[in-house]
Amino acid sequence: MRAFKPKFTIKDPEKFQTDRAKMGNFILEGMDTTGGTDVDWLIEHRGGFIIMENKGFFNDKISIPWGQMIAFEKLYDKLNSDGKCHFLFFGYDDIDFKNRDSVIWYFEMKDWKSKSVPFTRSKEHNKYLVSRNDMKSITLKKYRDLMEEFWKEFEQ
Repeated sequence: MRAFKPKFTIKDPEKFQTDRAKMGNFILEGMDTTGGTDVDWLIEHRGGFIIMENKGFFNDKISIPWGQMIAFEKLYDKLNSDGKCHFLFFGYDDIDFKNRDSVIWYFEMKDWKSKSVPFTRSKEHNKYLVSRNDMKSITLKKYRDLMEEFWKEFEQ
């Protein structure tokens, strides 16, 4: 495996945040939104897709707005029509991304769709809650290995 360095870095973080904020101006006052409805990362390679959504833990749970999950499910269904889409949800605490032994937790959309990921539904806040205990733990090194596996799968 190559050196533990990211394949992509944001060269101008301030401009990135400014441009992202400008895009928020397309959402008008009065529109019913559930929070962010975009994905954090969507990577395409030779017709295959890796999608990642990152969530911070609060009380050992991540929360996913209902509307956001509906959009994610539809996106996954469309992009996975040929079985070449991996959609991963990550939960994390304060983490040192330079330390290969740091641990994050995840589950895959295929597990969500097969109902093998337990969750609770908060009607009060219109969110799904997934417990850290119901997610798989993975070190950053293993995470990088997993991404390489997906990449190689798309090479075939």
